[in-house]
Amino acid sequence: MSAATHIYSMTGYAVAAKELSGGTLTVEIRAVNNRYLDLQFRLPEELRAVEPVLRELFVARLARGKIECRVALAASAVAPVAPALNEGLMQQLAALNAQVLKVFPQAGSLRSADVLRWPGMLGADTLPAEALRSACREAAASALDEFIAARAREGAKLREAILQHAAAIEQRVAGVAPRLPAAIAAFQDKLTQRLKDALGNADDERIRQEIVLYAGKIDVDEELTRLKTHMAELRRILMKGGAAGKRLDFLMQELNREANTLGSKAADIEITQVSMDLKLLIEQMREQIQNIE
Repeated sequence: MSAATHIYSMTGYAVAAKELSGGTLTVEIRAVNNRYLDLQFRLPEELRAVEPVLRELFVARLARGKIECRVALAASAVAPVAPALNEGLMQQLAALNAQVLKVFPQAGSLRSADVLRWPGMLGADTLPAEALRSACREAAASALDEFIAARAREGAKLREAILQHAAAIEQRVAGVAPRLPAAIAAFQDKLTQRLKDALGNADDERIRQEIVLYAGKIDVDEELTRLKTHMAELRRILMKGGAAGKRLDFLMQELNREANTLGSKAADIEITQVSMDLKLLIEQMREQIQNIE
């Protein structure tokens, strides 16, 4: 199945790790439903500069959902060599610290813990900044690939569930049409008797006009036609794939409107029951569609 025909869930999870010289870089992505695309990045200080690149990468491949991306750097449990201080960087920090103290004598001087935590200070175990950012982009791209694949797998399950509900709706709609002639005839007979009882000696033409008027009010052929059209459109959207959630949600509103009208115009209890069944099935489809991108 090509990417264009996939249906994607808005919920998903993926993680990717990249081994570096001094430890492991991990990118974790998780998502829940959201009306729009909401991106949140949790990055260590030394990788803040890569956030715009990551944001561009995510925006290009995702349409909806509340997405959280966490990036973590973990030092190796056993370092292959002893860490070494970055002498040049330490001298720079000392000079900068002295300049600050000249202007703000009351400011506290750098502590040894501050110096040791400074990005790049343990030079033997620290990648150059650009290499670290490149590694982050690669890990994020790998995590995003797996994340989208997971969403596609979940989306396939959602599509199957929706199609099952659609088949049940089509079955019930198909069962209404054969009932209409008998239901309308029974309704007309009942109405004819009521009119004769109420109007007494009214002529047959007056009764016929009243019957035609009321028969038009209970004719649901137009609603059945629209329901069939909407179901065909539902299948087309699901087969086309892509970001289909908003279109499907709008279609649920249209289906629900027709089901309500069918119930209000029902000529017998069985057609009323069909309307209730349709509304239940439509609501079940809507719950599934809320998860679709």
